[in-house]
Amino acid sequence: MTLLVIIPASLLLLFLAYNLFERFRYKLPPGPKPWPVVGNIYDIGPVRCQCFHEWAQKYGPILSFRLGTKLNVIVSNAELAKQVLKENDQTLADRHRSRSSARFSKDGKDLIWADYGPHYVKVRKACTLELFTQKRLEALRPIREDEVTAMIESLFNDCTKPGKEFNILSSGFKSSKTSFLAEHLPWLRWLLVPLDKEKGEAAVHNTRLDRFTREIMEEHAKAKSQNIGGVKQHFVDALLGLKDEYDLSEDTVIGLLWDMVIAGMDTVSISVEWALAELIKNPRVQKKAQEELDRVIGQDRIMTEEDFSNLPYLQALAKESLRLHPPTPLMLPHKAKAHVKIGGYDVPKARLST
Repeated sequence: MTLLVIIPASLLLLFLAYNLFERFRYKLPPGPKPWPVVGNIYDIGPVRCQCFHEWAQKYGPILSFRLGTKLNVIVSNAELAKQVLKENDQTLADRHRSRSSARFSKDGKDLIWADYGPHYVKVRKACTLELFTQKRLEALRPIREDEVTAMIESLFNDCTKPGKEFNILSSGFKSSKTSFLAEHLPWLRWLLVPLDKEKGEAAVHNTRLDRFTREIMEEHAKAKSQNIGGVKQHFVDALLGLKDEYDLSEDTVIGLLWDMVIAGMDTVSISVEWALAELIKNPRVQKKAQEELDRVIGQDRIMTEEDFSNLPYLQALAKESLRLHPPTPLMLPHKAKAHVKIGGYDVPKARLST
């Protein structure tokens, strides 16, 4: 019974002593006062970007808080963002990978979740010089247009069926509160993981995703080896072509593929949903956009990417929607690989900056 009291008390004293040591050693940014052990986990609101905005109004453009024992630093103006992304970019270029992102990225073997180093430089060079060139994007345009046409036809068919319900996007996996606590309170993980029903679902989802991706790669590799004519060049074909040229591992190719798919799918779906919501709220704007489409495109053909330059009002709608509702209000977290000063405050090594 005495041990049951002594051990938690000792852990609490160690935690408090470490916090005091860090507070006196570093000049940390201001922020909400953390609770012992759990930090500010229970202070964060359901919409993180709104919560951080409210904290910034109270504590200033640079603030700190804790998730468990991990110190996090938030910057929220252009001057401080320049210090993070330009003046100290290499020091803050590493990534903090959660358990889920580590599984998804094969522990940073992709591009998005990779730490800054030779692997990151090589993969980014391959993407910049080979995948995102105007020539490559133009070569993949027929596939994009075919997929968009198929999606619109599917939505139209569903809309014309009485009582039919549909979702534009259905997420494969969502994190739970138990997963969140297990991530940021590792000392409680032995207790929380057995209660986390979605951990098993995540493992199954990742296994299914990995198997599905390898089947796609094998299919494209087989078509390329047999030199099947009349097959359109796909993004997967471009990745497979770079595998030998840039000495990319199979895990890196898979990671790059899903970096592009997930990043493009999530951001586009969020942007489209907000744009449609704003158009529904503003019938006058919606009518004007429809008139421009009828005038430029007509009703006898489907719009293509070549028509974008002739639709200035539609372009303005898209830009205004992105201004009002950015799909990524928070950047992916950066991790300091050395001690650095931002805005006159200390950001210790291995701490997070967003």
